[in-house]
Amino acid sequence: MERTEFTVKGMTCDNCVQSVTQALKDVEGVKVAKVTLADERAQVTFDPSATSIEHLKGAVKAAGYEVA
Repeated sequence: MERTEFTVKGMTCDNCVQSVTQALKDVEGVKVAKVTLADERAQVTFDPSATSIEHLKGAVKAAGYEVA
């Protein structure tokens, strides 16, 4: 398992947090996804043999948010 953390821009409410969290959890290989509005961060624990950091960031972008 690997853990990564990145900034998510564009979230304005708890529904945004839920959308980003679900987008990450829908990626195969993701075990834990924790997204916080206050610090605009996503923390993800994932299986690197099943997905990549770029794939995780792509899922967030596909959900309509920016990744920094």
